[in-house]
Amino acid sequence: MDLLLRRATLVDGTGGPARPADVAVEGDRITAVRSPGELTPLPDTEVVDLDGLVLAPGFIDVHTHYDAQILWDADLTPSSWHGVTSVVMGNCGFGVAPTRPEHRDIIVRTLENVEGMSMEALEAGIDWCFETFPDYMAAIDRRRKRLNVGAFVGHSPLRLFAVGGEERPATEEEVETLRGLVREAIEAGAIGFSTSRQPAHQGAYGRPVPSRFAETDEIYAVASVLGELGKGVMQISIGPGMFVDQFSEIAVRYGVPVTWTALVARADKPGAALRTVERGGKLPGEVYPQIACRPIVMQIAMTDPTPLGEIDAWKEVLARPREERADLYRDEAWRERARPETLEAWSHRWPKTSVEETRAHADAVGIPLDRLAKERDTTPFDLLIDLALSDGMATRFRIVLDNDGDDEVGELLADERTLLGLSDAGAHATQLCDACYSTHLLGHWVRERGAITLEQAVWRLTGHPHKAFRIADRGLVREGFHADLVAFDPGTVGTTPVERVDDQPGGADRLVVRSTGVEHMWVNGVATRTGGEDVADVAPGRLLRS
Repeated sequence: MDLLLRRATLVDGTGGPARPADVAVEGDRITAVRSPGELTPLPDTEVVDLDGLVLAPGFIDVHTHYDAQILWDADLTPSSWHGVTSVVMGNCGFGVAPTRPEHRDIIVRTLENVEGMSMEALEAGIDWCFETFPDYMAAIDRRRKRLNVGAFVGHSPLRLFAVGGEERPATEEEVETLRGLVREAIEAGAIGFSTSRQPAHQGAYGRPVPSRFAETDEIYAVASVLGELGKGVMQISIGPGMFVDQFSEIAVRYGVPVTWTALVARADKPGAALRTVERGGKLPGEVYPQIACRPIVMQIAMTDPTPLGEIDAWKEVLARPREERADLYRDEAWRERARPETLEAWSHRWPKTSVEETRAHADAVGIPLDRLAKERDTTPFDLLIDLALSDGMATRFRIVLDNDGDDEVGELLADERTLLGLSDAGAHATQLCDACYSTHLLGHWVRERGAITLEQAVWRLTGHPHKAFRIADRGLVREGFHADLVAFDPGTVGTTPVERVDDQPGGADRLVVRSTGVEHMWVNGVATRTGGEDVADVAPGRLLRS
């Protein structure tokens, strides 16, 4: 017995009721879970008195985009501040491997436009010490990691590798190449295969991301590899030809779990998300719609107008280098083209868009853009652009994109047919920070709102992703499982206000949120947080393989 955790309020990740318990750890495994006082420490056992703190399995974040950040940030912050002990990256068909040297620029520009990552950080931080996906897995395996890390193999880098940059369906021969690459990736330990049909996913130079050129038959053919191997998860971002009927068909035909993004609750469409759950729930197969527990709110500058990429005229903006985008905003011909479709497409968002950070427009901060435009006798579209231009493009706008149907979010959280995810940790770093979703869930939805119980919330963060993603021996406090553990105070657990910091490669900034009430963490039996403070220079994380 190397470690004895005494006087815990154990919430074990199964959804069962909290109970007093002591937990013993030897090496990296839990060796005993007993009633208080039944375990006797050895002379050299480290004893930690939790004094009634909730002891839970370490949280598993199944929807991150740390594929690049892990190459420069061994701590995977801010996830590691919020009780998260395992992450899955490579979602939505994106990633950095496999990548041939001639495609590195496209990969970087795709991550910049779709996932809102800083090109400066990517160019300064990515060590291209890999080409194939097994090479990448080996590189991650060798690296120091505070957390456990698993990865999907993404469809867009796969297509670049097999088809090149051509924007067309794959040939039969190329589909077989893709199947072979996925088989190679899964056998090297990939958690599964991810893809995107999402129309808003505009990649390098404002073009659709490579996965969007795949025909449905190609997606099915690649998914069949998971069935042949008998392992791996399918993750899909919805789009034309890919919705609940197809997800059910893939799950049943190939015997694989399918999870899809994103199921969001919109205030202007009440009940729509719950109706989708009902529709999907009537179909066969193991299918998990992913939900978020926070409103999806971005802070964007007009140098990186990622959310507007779904609108045709804005694809022209994303096609230009960042430093040339202001020139297009000054072009009256472009404005005439862009104005009507932007005003219509974002009609439901203008009341939820406002100035957040600015050097020149303090009088505009916090006022909905539709109201401000009316006061100034202009349109929200023109005001958005003119405020940015007159501030040297420094103004940042706060935009509530989705998931603002608060009551319905609570109902989705209580519906066990949905899977909690969508933190997007590692992506949109200058625009949002939802890596704190776990502590937000425990503070806002459990303590403040009472929408779900503490036991339900811990199951959502641990036991449920353990089951859905086949994360072996993690996600439960059970004898024989890895000692990934978090101890928190249910009365104070939560989040701090968002703050902007300059700590990325190349001098890039990002938004971070810190936690409250997360007192202790262990990853594979090693303490990574003690007394509410991170333990410095520890790296007990491991590569999670399918």
